Amino acid sequence: MRDPAPWQKKYDTMVVLACVFGLLSQYLFVEARAGLSVLLFVSAFYGLFFYAVKGRIGGFEKWRGQFSSAWTLFVPIGLLTLTYSLFANDVFRVLNGFVLFALIISQTVLLTKSSALPWYRGRFYRELLFLSIIKPFSYVTVPFSLIGSRLKDNERGVAKHAAVKKAIIGLLLAAPLLIVVITLLASADSIFQSWLNKIPELFRLSTAGDLFGRGLYGGVVALYAFCYIWVLLFRKTNVESKDATLSPSPGPASVRERMMLDPVTAGTFLISINAVYLLFVSIQFSYLFGAAGGMLPEGSAYAEYARRGFVELVLVSVINVCLLLVGLHRICRAGRGGELVRKLSLTSLIFCTLVMLISAYSRLSLYEEAYGYTQTRLLVHGFMIYLTVLCVVAVIRIWKERFSLAKVYIGVSIAAYALMNYMNIDARIADKNIERFEQTGIIDIAYLSTLSLDAAPAMYKLEKKHPELDGIGDAVADWRSEASSYREWQSWSLAIQRAK
Repeated sequence: MRDPAPWQKKYDTMVVLACVFGLLSQYLFVEARAGLSVLLFVSAFYGLFFYAVKGRIGGFEKWRGQFSSAWTLFVPIGLLTLTYSLFANDVFRVLNGFVLFALIISQTVLLTKSSALPWYRGRFYRELLFLSIIKPFSYVTVPFSLIGSRLKDNERGVAKHAAVKKAIIGLLLAAPLLIVVITLLASADSIFQSWLNKIPELFRLSTAGDLFGRGLYGGVVALYAFCYIWVLLFRKTNVESKDATLSPSPGPASVRERMMLDPVTAGTFLISINAVYLLFVSIQFSYLFGAAGGMLPEGSAYAEYARRGFVELVLVSVINVCLLLVGLHRICRAGRGGELVRKLSLTSLIFCTLVMLISAYSRLSLYEEAYGYTQTRLLVHGFMIYLTVLCVVAVIRIWKERFSLAKVYIGVSIAAYALMNYMNIDARIADKNIERFEQTGIIDIAYLSTLSLDAAPAMYKLEKKHPELDGIGDAVADWRSEASSYREWQSWSLAIQRAK
């Protein structure tokens, strides 16, 4: 028998490495809280990925900056991966899983040139969904086919390989029966069971069901990782779709033309919207400078007025950003006068939005001073700052046509999300509420006790200083108990270590 070709050896090794990756993933995550394990898991995936695509990265770029954009994604990926080893906020721990998946998929697609579309186009993300969720299912049988072909090759091989082949087949056939027999024997004899327990403890296994569950988990992860990388290796570029991006067909073009707004209609719409907003903004200015008290209806309190309406203002700001995008991309270009009206209207819209965001921000700050700080309120604060940055960037795009708004918006969004993770929001909530308690003597221990372990250090200090507070002792005990319950090294994080 001839030696297998280099490509065949590589694919066989990919199958083995994918299986090892699956085994590692079940060891890191099953019955263990995600912590340091996430860093190891992501690193292992990149090891498998770079082995598989070695020699296929680099060369011709389908669009300018493709590879530099892909390598830059290592920054947010690394930062978000580390959050599992630094913080304990449950909301971000869940969200970061989805965001990390999206960023890693985006980066691997860009590095392997699996898409002809730039990352700042909406169709690129539709293609990502196809490549990462739908297309891998079409390659589910590939690793089994590779294993089968290797076994068939061995059957035609020389005698020196026959013994190894027979031994492997024997082990595979015996494995299911061994699991059943060992489980039955362990149930029948407690001493035998105690001996066996010393072995599985090394692999954190307890029962046959546990073994099956871990095997299934690892198998699914291994199969998905292999099939997804196979998609990247053998993705056939659709020439027609590529050409369509360069020279759109008459059909889609006519659809886009039908979706474009007449400049007069759009200008009238924007001017009428701005008229209402400018009236509203004048009231907001009086509020911001404390002169709105004399404008309130009889029986209304200025303090209550100042603390209300921030949610509505944020929603209006989001609507305005959507109107801005429509104004930038869905209004037919007119002459000089029409273009000037469009740009001035959009600029006025952004100005009004900024005033609304400043007003909403100050209202929410007053609300927090009166009723305390919560996770939702601080996240809304961050979202308002994020919208403000988007609005400022939009002003540049309004007056500079060649400025790529999509690139900046995507970059700002990724940076803002990573920054929110590193703000350690639960710790800030605890610190702010303790600071408020020192000033007002009011604190909601029941709410603070629901925060993650990130809040524990601040609450420990509060307990030492004010042990008489109702519920503080129970909350501290619960945090210490929770921190002590994470004994697996995979779950290690700085938040747990500080809470201990």
